[in-house]
Amino acid sequence: MYEFEFEKPASVAEAVAALAEEDALALGGGQTLIPTLKQRLAMPSKLVSLAGIAEMKGVSAGDGVLSIGGATTHAEVAAAAAGSYPALADLASHIGDPAVRNRGTIGGSLANNDPAACYPAAALASGATIVTSTREIAADDYFRGLFETALNEGEIITAVRFPVPEKANYQKFEQPASRFALVGVFVAKYAAGVRVAVTGASEAGVFRWREAEAALDAGFSPDALDGLSLDADGMIGDLHGTKEYRAHLAAVMTRRAVAAAA
Repeated sequence: MYEFEFEKPASVAEAVAALAEEDALALGGGQTLIPTLKQRLAMPSKLVSLAGIAEMKGVSAGDGVLSIGGATTHAEVAAAAAGSYPALADLASHIGDPAVRNRGTIGGSLANNDPAACYPAAALASGATIVTSTREIAADDYFRGLFETALNEGEIITAVRFPVPEKANYQKFEQPASRFALVGVFVAKYAAGVRVAVTGASEAGVFRWREAEAALDAGFSPDALDGLSLDADGMIGDLHGTKEYRAHLAAVMTRRAVAAAA
């Protein structure tokens, strides 16, 4: 680590002002940023903590939408969303370990957009809205690639709004050391149609599996997916699994998610 200034604003407006300074970085739960600082892969002159901003915390439900503050921890999501969006609560309850769940935040996860993170699949499959300090961004427009999003410099995720589906489930094949998703699939069924989002598998980051969505629109059952497969080209291949393995896992996890939701 090295010397830097630390600021803990009490409002979104104060945080935005602090982040306008050169080389300032936002600090959510610190589950990615702190290890990055320790390795000197980032060297900000100032850290702006979002942990003290009350308006960015909490979970509320109404009119078929679950709203979650950007500074809400995974553990809080797991507890508070259980009655209104069980699939999302279950996803949050299996992120990392207890230490990670009690420090990491939903806003930090979505801002970082790790290609193996769980929340991006939930946001994309749910057709969520990412609310920031300046605007609202549809999930379909938010994710831009590995660790890339539509966020501008200094822009903060203040809340995430999830339309609650009729049925949903998330299935994750964990990398046992990190508990990130080697492949994770979130399936959500709405009156307007089914959405399927895959994380951990593609070199392009989280993505929607459109062919599976079309098949499930015709009949929401695992059998509807018979004969469907993902092209291994463009999938991640590394020491944990080949491209072909991840493509196969994505299809298996999708069938499991549909079976569990149905």
